[in-house]
Amino acid sequence: MFDKYIFEDPYFFWLFALFPLLIGWYIWKNNKQQATLKISSVSGFKYKKSFLVRLRPILFILRLLALSLIILGLARPRTVDVSSRTKTTKGIDIVMAIDVSASMLAKDLKPNRLEALKEVAAEFVKERPSDRIGLVVYAGESFTKTPLTSDKSIVLSAMNQIEYNTILENGTAIGMGLATAVNRLKDSKAKSKVIILLTDGSNNAGFIDPKIASELAMEYGIKTYTIGLGTNGMALAPVAILPNGAFRYERVKVEIDEPLLKEIAKMTGGKYFRATDNKKLEAIYEEINKLEKTDVEEFKFYNYQEKFRILVLIAIGLLFFELLLKHTLFRSFI
Repeated sequence: MFDKYIFEDPYFFWLFALFPLLIGWYIWKNNKQQATLKISSVSGFKYKKSFLVRLRPILFILRLLALSLIILGLARPRTVDVSSRTKTTKGIDIVMAIDVSASMLAKDLKPNRLEALKEVAAEFVKERPSDRIGLVVYAGESFTKTPLTSDKSIVLSAMNQIEYNTILENGTAIGMGLATAVNRLKDSKAKSKVIILLTDGSNNAGFIDPKIASELAMEYGIKTYTIGLGTNGMALAPVAILPNGAFRYERVKVEIDEPLLKEIAKMTGGKYFRATDNKKLEAIYEEINKLEKTDVEEFKFYNYQEKFRILVLIAIGLLFFELLLKHTLFRSFI
């Protein structure tokens, strides 16, 4: 209830330190005002304090309450309603180009490369509320899964639907995946244009050379971060489809064209990363998230409502009430 209240001048609370002195002064003065009579014996007197005598300290209590309210009023209690509005300058447009070839079902990442990527990439999308994001998928050919959009629910839904299928020609067309991503970004007016290209193999399909696609990205000022996905050495990967439609897995050598990925990143001003397990993949996306920051201005509006007036009015009321009692009910004791 009181968490919304703030005090503009809290140093007035030091005045409460005077209250023990006031109470001591009142007790001393009250004792001095009472007349005394010395006699040898009081056994013949029956004395009982009247009800009004017992209530007399209420005058002092009313005055202390009034002073307390005045001190609270001097401290200027107020409530504040804070509203904020954010303004984003031209943000960052990001296209994620994702390899969906059969090798992405390899189990060196858990549960497999593709599912591990989807989980990490979804978290990356959630942490980019001010940017537009698009998705491109590729194997032996490529297509746009989701055009650039600021609606993260659409991107996340499309990300969740990414899976290996036989619609795309098998293979790894890195050049085509990169070129399609460039095509999504070339007309963008964003202050920064970024491609995150992920693959677990080497360019062995498609009719666009990766170096030509890199030159296109460089011409349009598009930075490309490349990620090689896969463990070092051997990995359990699908090598054939059984008659029942399931994959037959064998341990095969992981072959990623790292020189090509490094060259693409270098030409476009990006950076190359190698993800050999789930944790490293997560760390890579966290680093890219830090490297590509969007400038966001936040404006805060404060609406103050002063609350000292009601306290002062109550204090004045208590003082008048004390004065009324003093000159009516307790008049004979003053």
